[in-house]
Formats: sequence, C-alpha cells, structure tokens
Amino acid sequence: MNRTSPPEAEVEPPPERGVAERPERRFTGIAVSPGVAIGAVFGAVEPPAIVNRARIHAADIAAETSRLEAAIAQSRKQLLKLRARLAVLPEDSQAEIAPLLDAYLAMIGPSRLVRGARRRIAEGLVSAETAVLDESEAIAEAIMAVAPPGDDDRAGRRRRADEVREIGRRLLRNLTRSPFRSFAALPAGAVLVAEFLRPADAALLDPARLAGVATEEGGADGHTAVMLRALGVPTVLGVAGLSEAARPGDIIVVDGTAGSVILHPTAATLAHARKLVTAFAREQQRLGKLRRLPAVTEDGEQVELQANFELPAELPLIAQAGAAGIGLLRSEFLFMNRETVPDEDAQYETYRSVVEAMAGDPVTIRVLDWGGEKDIEALQTANLVPVVTDPNPALGLRGLRMLLRQEDLFEDQLAAILRASAHGPVRVLLPMVTTVAEVREAREIYERVARRLRRRGERMAEKLPPLGIMIETPGAALSADALALESDFFAIGTNDLTMYTLAVDRADSEVSHLYDPLHPAVLRLVQFATEAALRLRMPVSVCGEMAANPRLTKLLLGLGLRSFSMNAAAIPRVKQAVRDAKIDDCARFARKVMEQSDPAAIQLLVMPPPPPAG
Repeated sequence: MNRTSPPEAEVEPPPERGVAERPERRFTGIAVSPGVAIGAVFGAVEPPAIVNRARIHAADIAAETSRLEAAIAQSRKQLLKLRARLAVLPEDSQAEIAPLLDAYLAMIGPSRLVRGARRRIAEGLVSAETAVLDESEAIAEAIMAVAPPGDDDRAGRRRRADEVREIGRRLLRNLTRSPFRSFAALPAGAVLVAEFLRPADAALLDPARLAGVATEEGGADGHTAVMLRALGVPTVLGVAGLSEAARPGDIIVVDGTAGSVILHPTAATLAHARKLVTAFAREQQRLGKLRRLPAVTEDGEQVELQANFELPAELPLIAQAGAAGIGLLRSEFLFMNRETVPDEDAQYETYRSVVEAMAGDPVTIRVLDWGGEKDIEALQTANLVPVVTDPNPALGLRGLRMLLRQEDLFEDQLAAILRASAHGPVRVLLPMVTTVAEVREAREIYERVARRLRRRGERMAEKLPPLGIMIETPGAALSADALALESDFFAIGTNDLTMYTLAVDRADSEVSHLYDPLHPAVLRLVQFATEAALRLRMPVSVCGEMAANPRLTKLLLGLGLRSFSMNAAAIPRVKQAVRDAKIDDCARFARKVMEQSDPAAIQLLVMPPPPPAG
C-alpha cells in the first residue's frame, strides 16, 4: 500500500467501525495458505529505489567497483542478520526459509551475477547501479527465455529468476541507500495488505503476531507463497484492486482456503467468518491425528502414501506429514545454483543423508531430468549440454535421452545412488522414457556400474535396487506392456502426461483452459499403464498433481492404483479420502467414469459442484 502506516491505536479499531462505515466489498485471488484471518488492515510501505542509469569514465572503474563491493558486503551482513533471526520462528518455517537465504548468500559470493556486474563496470563503463540492474535482469530473462513444458518446471524457473531479481534489488537498495520495508509497527492480530511481498519480507514476519496476508501480486508457486505456507499464515495473493481499496484500520477477512478477501464485512459475514476460523482449527487438529493412523480403506485395503522431494528443506515437513517414504526425489537441486557438476562423492553424501533421515522408509531417486528448458549452468559450463536454447524443449534432448549421451555423468549419479543404498532402501527412476531400447541401454549401464562398485569394494545394498521408469508420454503409456517387461516399477507422471497428450502447456494463458487431467484420453492412458503393471504384479504409482487431489483419490483407487506420491502438505487430506473409501465402490465409480467420452461429464462426476447454500 502506498500509504504511511498509522499508529497502533488506529490500526486496531473495534469491529463495529469496519462494519458500519462502508459497504462490504468482496475480492477473489489465489488461495496460497489455508485458514481464515479476521483483523485490521496494516500496510507496510517501501519507498522506491531511484536508480539513475549512468555511464562512467575509465578512471572511475575502481571507484564504482569499490561501491559495488561495499554493497555486496552490506547485503551479506543483512542476510546473515536475517538468517540469525530465524531462531524465533517455528522449526518448520526455519527449515523452509533458511535454504533460500543460503541461496541469496551464495549469489553475492563468486557468482555469475557478481562476476557479470563487475565485468559490465569494467568493460561497459557503466555505474554500479546500472551494472547490477542490467546483469540481474539479463540473467532472469535468460532463465525464463523458453516456456517449459510443465508447470513444475516453469515454477522452478520462475523461482530462480525471482531469486536473481531479489538479490539485484537488495544490492540496488544498498547502492542507492534506499530504506527497506519495515514491519516493526505491525500490531498483534493485524492483516498485512500490500501490493506485493518479497521472500525477504516474509522472512521478517512473526506468525505469532500476524493474522493473515493479502497482496495484489504473487502466485501459488513463488518463494513468497512457499514461505507464507511454512509460517502457517492464512494468505491470498493476486487480489486485484485490494491495496487501492483497503485503508489502514479497515476490518478485513482473508480466506486462504477459498481464495477470497472481504473488506468491510457485515455483522453476518463476520459471524460466518468466525465459524470458519473455529472449523478450520478443528480440521487441523483432526488431520494432525491422522499422521499416526494407517492409510487403509474402510474394507482393509492398504494404500501407500509417499512424498515428493525437491529440496533438503522439505525433510522435516515430510516426516511431520506421516509419509511412508519418498516416492519421487527430484535430483535436479544437486546440479543447480553451482558452477561445477557435483561428483560421485558429493552426490553420495546428499543421497546418504536423505536415505538415513528416512530411517528405513523407501526413497525413490529420479536421475537428472535435464531439458532444454532447465537452466543448469554447471552442465553448460562443463559442455555436457548445449548452450544454445532448444526451440522446442519438450520434444528435444532431455531426461534419459541426454543421460545416455553423457554416460560419465549418468554413471556418476548411478554410482552415488547405489552407494547410498547401503544406508536404506532406495529405488532408481528413469525420466522421459519412450522406447524399450532406452530402458535396456540404461539397465546395461546400471548393472555395469554396480559391478564396478563391487570390484572397488564399495558398500551397497546386497540386492540391486529396483530400476523403474516414468510414464509421462503417450508413447510410454501405449507401450506400457512392453516397457513393463524391462522395468521393475512404473511411476505415472500425470502432469507431463496430460501436457503431451493434449498438446497444452498450462503455463500458457492462451491454452491453459484446455489442460485437463480428467480428459478421457489422459484417463485411458493412466488406466492402460496401470493395468499393464498390475498384470505383471509390478509396483505402479502416480506422482503427478492428480495424486495430491483428495477429490480424485476414489477414481485413482478404482483404476487399481495403490501407491501415491505428492507434496507433503497434501498427505493428510488424501489419507482421509483413502480411509473413507471402499474399494468395491471405487471400482464401480471408476467404471462409470471410464464409460464417459465427454470431459465435462467426467468433471461433473468426479468433482461435482457444491450444493446451493440454504
């Protein structure tokens, strides 16, 4: 909000003031962190940093470089202070936020951003501000240059681009001596309303004092959203027009479950919101008790609920969710934000720490799923992948195709995983498989690496860990019968499978409405692959977003799936859906769904609209 925050007495008026003065206004946005908040609006302003682009003389290079170094030192001091402050936050929040601050610290070290800014000063003869602004924006634009094929990839690229811009912003504020946003005057029970909120801002928030957050900008996939979820603060982002309409002290209701914001609520609206607050608290208590309960249907069918894993910071959340292991460890994090490719020993140490932390629960490690849309500078620096961007990365050199061309890279990763298997049960997952020949070639390499490790005397599991494949293209799904003969297990990636089947990138606003995992073609491919695995009594799981939606659990169980991998936060609700289900009912329901050919009819069957109120 572009207004000065009022004193505390004005920020916390009695509810009647907000009810009586102005008519109720309702807004919709993106539901980011569940729960309902009722409180008075608080706005924290951030004066804009005025950056004057300027050229310099050669004689000024040393002075401008010195200014840049001073801004880097100041930024490092601020980030270290911010990291030390995490001790007052909940343990879950510390685990989520600390790695981001570590990434920020790394970016003001000997990083691409810092090297590029220094080079622009020396070679381009520009001021430190100009160099930082141009270099950070150039890197961010390069990261986002190619639209990725799936939402997971696009979200990761957007987060990395935002990280670069955030560090550039911090350096610019220190160069121009512009003040940062302050939350020192935030009163207890207030709702923060702003045009935008950055991750570093979120790290300053005290969840014990803050009731909720609503902003005009932002989305569900960014670092800010991740951190607010970790803080457990009801949040709605992307609320158009809110910061202009809200005034400090106005009463506001933020529903982070429904994605709605109500300004100047009526007495009836407030009464209903209070009931929602109570209901949500009871629901959280109930879901918390599910952690120790088994994922078993009403008629005794055991279902395996595992967690997806993208960053080490997620380990505490996985443990608290009651996951029965890690069903998909995306190993790309090991290769990102670094200048060199991690060697076998470095990868082994990371895999070992994860396997040991899971204390006997299985860990499925997907080998590097690089594609032309993923910005992994270390691979390009080592000349392992093309520097030139692939014009159609979804259909180009990616996943297993790339690894089979770079056998040394593939073998190092397989060796690290096999060594980690000495510390607990692991499985190896191959991404972007389309042909039987690819699986056979990969297995030959896998077994060759295992033989070499045994000759070296390395410890590893006595029995070779299972080698499975991702089913994420129509070609893989339709040849599942043949692929099942060459694989030890299937993991169905419904995000990419939907994208490839419908030729839709849901990150593209022009066609995102066509992205539909309940399209009959997608469901038939899931069914075909599942049945191919079950005929051979081979394990099969689903690890896309369909697995995390409790409204789809009944359908997936009816199709024969008994293993699901999802983000850790989704496990309790999916477990509840499992415990409420009966397999015979699920099978009958799935048959009814699969008889349909109209996507709209399937949508109505699987996710019917709620009954009208009253």
